[in-house]
Amino acid sequence: MKILLFCNKGFETMEFAPFVDVFGWARFDFHYDIEVITCGFTKNVVSTFGVPIIVDKTIDEIDINDYDALAIPGGYEEFGFYTEAYDPRFLDIISEFDKQEKYIASICVGALPIGKSGVLVGRNATTYHLGGGYRQKQLEEFGVDVIPNQRIVVDKNIITSFCPETAADVAFTLLECLVGKEKMDVVAAAMGY
Repeated sequence: MKILLFCNKGFETMEFAPFVDVFGWARFDFHYDIEVITCGFTKNVVSTFGVPIIVDKTIDEIDINDYDALAIPGGYEEFGFYTEAYDPRFLDIISEFDKQEKYIASICVGALPIGKSGVLVGRNATTYHLGGGYRQKQLEEFGVDVIPNQRIVVDKNIITSFCPETAADVAFTLLECLVGKEKMDVVAAAMGY
């Protein structure tokens, strides 16, 4: 199995790292056949607070058929997150993953491009909850049924969450979706969760 970990400009490293670590433990310590492939619009992606990473692939090198799930860390508007997160090419990737009923996991405002893509119309989701819930209101404007006080919301193949604190739990939820609860529990216990 392969997970496409998409790093839009201005992504939050705290929301990126759990996907790498949880699935790294699953692959290397427990030999679960899951590989994480990082991707961005450019080879060098600068995250929130100016931390750069070099991704494995760029958006034009992606064949969605090669992947079983899409992981989307959220990010800061002030660091340019929405310039790429709302790019039609990324929204098309989200739509195609959903059309193929593949898992899509997002943390915090990573839910907003999912909402903008149109795949969450009439479905349940959540996103960042502070600031008077203005990000949740934005998600609602995309036709989403926002569940405001739930940390993680799963609707069919889409996982959303309401803040960075949920990052590890989202990664574990995606792992459970891919390999089952029993195997997920083994990795979580080994990592101290």
